[in-house]
Amino acid sequence: MPSVGQMLTFIYTEDLAAASAFLGETLGFRLALNQNDRCHIYQVAPNAFLGVCINRPPSADPAVTISFVSDDVDGFYKEMTDKGVSFDGAPAYSEKFNVYSAFFRGIGNYRFEVQEFRDPSWPKPVA
Repeated sequence: MPSVGQMLTFIYTEDLAAASAFLGETLGFRLALNQNDRCHIYQVAPNAFLGVCINRPPSADPAVTISFVSDDVDGFYKEMTDKGVSFDGAPAYSEKFNVYSAFFRGIGNYRFEVQEFRDPSWPKPVA
């Protein structure tokens, strides 16, 4: 199978301006590509992207969690809370999954998470 060099996930919204403000201004991701004001694609990490689009209606229950892996969950939580992001609760350790994380909403019904893997077998980011 040919190698995969990047990953891009698309989510959907009815309010592209608000969703883009959340990704760009609140979360601080860089706009990588504006596709005719129908989809805005943000760079989350060197080879990972999140696109938000208005080309189809958002699902009432997207049944997906978009997780951002960070070695500073507490710092992320504090900065986002200071910016008005509402979390389900403070960061907590999950023994079941061996992660330290916090969940929040930001675009429609999409569930977001910031997490730190505590499992030493989780691969480190490629520099």
